[in-house]
Amino acid sequence: MDAPLIDALGAELFHALRSRKTLAPLSERYPHITLDDAYRISLRFLQRREALGERVVGKKIGVTSRAVQEMLDVHQPDFGFLTDAMQVADASEVSLSHYNLIQPRAEGEIAFILGEDLHGPGITASDVLAATEAVMPCFEIVDSRIDAWKIRIQDTVADNASCGVFALGTQRIDPRELDLARVEMHLLKNGQPAGSGLGSAVQGHPCAAVAWLANTLGELGIPFRRGEIILSGALAPLVPVGPGDRISLSMSGLGQSSLRFVP
Repeated sequence: MDAPLIDALGAELFHALRSRKTLAPLSERYPHITLDDAYRISLRFLQRREALGERVVGKKIGVTSRAVQEMLDVHQPDFGFLTDAMQVADASEVSLSHYNLIQPRAEGEIAFILGEDLHGPGITASDVLAATEAVMPCFEIVDSRIDAWKIRIQDTVADNASCGVFALGTQRIDPRELDLARVEMHLLKNGQPAGSGLGSAVQGHPCAAVAWLANTLGELGIPFRRGEIILSGALAPLVPVGPGDRISLSMSGLGQSSLRFVP
């Protein structure tokens, strides 16, 4: 794709976010779109958010578990950027209109706070563990600017990995104190069981998922920085949410997180 089209599609996604309207899949409109094209579109999308004063505070990997890949029919991970405007407080009310959420879905995952920079490629899971200051439970509320979540990998990468908002639990745990692959998560929606999973659901180990992201972005010249938040991927299938819904999760050894949704 040439630069004008990349710019135009980045602008389309930005305006879809701001107006809470969805777009026909980019992969249908432009069948030859590549992953590199999609990444360049996502950067244009991000630049428009930064122009409004948003600041990048971390990165995310998504579509890491088999359950989520089968749900979305996307069979490789995606990646995107987190900004300060996407973060909401744990146990808070999330206004769908304020945060421009269109068709949100909740996912529970393990978040990492980096204590050191990581520069891929060549990063291993052991490197990630050594560089991590703390881990905590996290709700990511993913959202898609693409009609009815009809996405291929190019669509979700262009759409900043379908980022919506995220909330970090208040606990801060040293990741060397527990086996992250064996962490158990239980998720509730309106008090009823809505999903469960293990840390091993994300590429065998959350640190392996974060290493993949560090290496993937490192090949694009983007390092992980000390203090950044890294979201490692959903441990269970995504749960649709809407006004009036309350979600909560617990993770063994890590603690709890919850959110409530309002119009």
